[in-house]
Amino acid sequence: MKRNGKLLPLFLSLCLLLPLALPAAMAVDSAIQLETIRALGIMTGDENGEMNLSSPVTRAQFVKMMTAASVYRDSIGDGSGSALFQDVKSDHWASGYIKLAVEQEWMTGYVDGTFRPDSTITLEEGCTALLRLLGYSSDSLSGSYPTAQLTKARAVGLLDDLSVSQGEDLTRQDCVTLFYNLLTAENSDGQVYGTTLGYTVPNGEVDYSALVTADTEGPYVAGSGGLSLPFSDDNVTVYYNGSLSSLSAAAEYDVYYYNENLRTVWIYHDRVTGTLTAVSPSRAAPTSVTVAGNEYELGTSGATYKVSSQGSFSAGDTVTLLLGMNGEVVDVISPVSSSDTTQYYGVVVSSQKGASSADTGSSSSTSEQTVTQVACSDGVVRTFYHSGSAHAAGRLVLVTSQDGSTTVKTLSSKSLSGRVSSDGSRFAGYSFAEDVEILDTDSEGGYLRVYPSRLAGSTLDSADVLYYTLDENGEIDRLILRDVTGDLVTYVYLTGITSHSGSMSSSASYTYLLDGESRTVSSSAVYSVESGGAAILYDDGEVRRIRQLSSVRLTGLSELSAEAGNETYALAEEVQVYLKSGLLSTSYYLTTLSEINAEDYVLTGWYDDLDYAAGGRIRIIIAETG
Repeated sequence: MKRNGKLLPLFLSLCLLLPLALPAAMAVDSAIQLETIRALGIMTGDENGEMNLSSPVTRAQFVKMMTAASVYRDSIGDGSGSALFQDVKSDHWASGYIKLAVEQEWMTGYVDGTFRPDSTITLEEGCTALLRLLGYSSDSLSGSYPTAQLTKARAVGLLDDLSVSQGEDLTRQDCVTLFYNLLTAENSDGQVYGTTLGYTVPNGEVDYSALVTADTEGPYVAGSGGLSLPFSDDNVTVYYNGSLSSLSAAAEYDVYYYNENLRTVWIYHDRVTGTLTAVSPSRAAPTSVTVAGNEYELGTSGATYKVSSQGSFSAGDTVTLLLGMNGEVVDVISPVSSSDTTQYYGVVVSSQKGASSADTGSSSSTSEQTVTQVACSDGVVRTFYHSGSAHAAGRLVLVTSQDGSTTVKTLSSKSLSGRVSSDGSRFAGYSFAEDVEILDTDSEGGYLRVYPSRLAGSTLDSADVLYYTLDENGEIDRLILRDVTGDLVTYVYLTGITSHSGSMSSSASYTYLLDGESRTVSSSAVYSVESGGAAILYDDGEVRRIRQLSSVRLTGLSELSAEAGNETYALAEEVQVYLKSGLLSTSYYLTTLSEINAEDYVLTGWYDDLDYAAGGRIRIIIAETG
């Protein structure tokens, strides 16, 4: 399995603090505006990282912000100017910024030879300066100051979402909005200003994820002494595997990234230990490796070198992969070098004893091994090479990799019972950890990764819960279930049933629709079902059972649920919707929820009532034209 998604993990962790961007027609969230302006270095926090958004802004502070929002952002620093004004000496911290602002005619001094750097700046003064930055001269404005400037500022969008009025001083919060609007405004040449600085500005919004990624450094691998950061760790925001945390959580061999402008660090403890079975496309120039039966992209030159023909690892070796934010391989180390034991909880998908050294690529071992595929609690199927017996499909196991050796051990059930809270945050007296791994399984090795919201409001008994673990906070971080959701069953719409009777036995053929395709399956048993919705249970590819679903006339329909009188039914995520052209028709056409409604069609919903704790969902909808 390749793990991709260039920006998604980073952007999702950022969104823990920031609401998602709204559609272009709506206002951009103020938190996103703030983080964009901070990421660009236009406005930074004080020595404690505080943004002090209610504080007024001085003229000197404003020209520094303008410089950071211009093509000169990397060429001017504190105290790099000259004594142009009697109140701004060459050693004044803002002298360089003020010199630039005057030279570019963004701002001017007063007739008395002063610049008044510590005076607060008003709305009209700020807008006048930014209009000049955009290339609008006084000749392009109609009217007198300040009405002409404010009118033009409003026309180009500088005043969008600003509540400050003429004559009022700008606060740092006002400047966040004002400079964000500057980046999305058009300059005098008709170009979106932010794009002239090299930023991406689609649909009137600055692409925040691209900005963060551009200024984010990494990946790095933590040493025994922790992380090495080029800035103070005071008031640093830390994400550990996507959750808010602290620098003290970092362990040796963790992968980390940092953004100095945002004073943010992302740490990832994501490791895969197993047998290295393939290096692709060649050891001379590898781009990916296969470990524990899954393929991973190589993300750094160091990792690439270690598995190349010049490196220290080859097929058959047991290795630990250190993975980065996108699931790419940042480094490859020997398991003995890892500071902790790697463990996986899950259920067996398949297991076979008798894999020879040729199967694993090992040249150092001639003993037969057992190859076991395990659906782990994170929803990933991993392949393990180990000694010992094979395990039955559906068996609950613990896989341990330590010091280059892998063991697969059968686990006894560790159960809980109780109700999952209506918001999906708690179960049986325990809270769910933010990164909880929940796996629904069946006795045949079927599996499905689910999330707390899928179980919300359900009551689980001891037979439903195979195993659970708690983290250091006493929260459930793993939960392995058995046939709880009903989502592992194949749901079909039966269109024809043919019975075959012989002298000694009976059998039947069942024709059905599945995802719009007509199929037929034969069974040595005759099941008590009729045309309509049904659930087919398989065992090693053979039909083990066919059960009828229950039907209900639907009176209302939305994207997530359906109404039948006073009853509300949740829709399965994979709900199948068929259009039947008439009451007497035998033709069904696969369609979508958006194409049907309860006003123009007669709707029949087929739902499972097969004793699944979190079941009862509508699996199939038939829409008839009447």
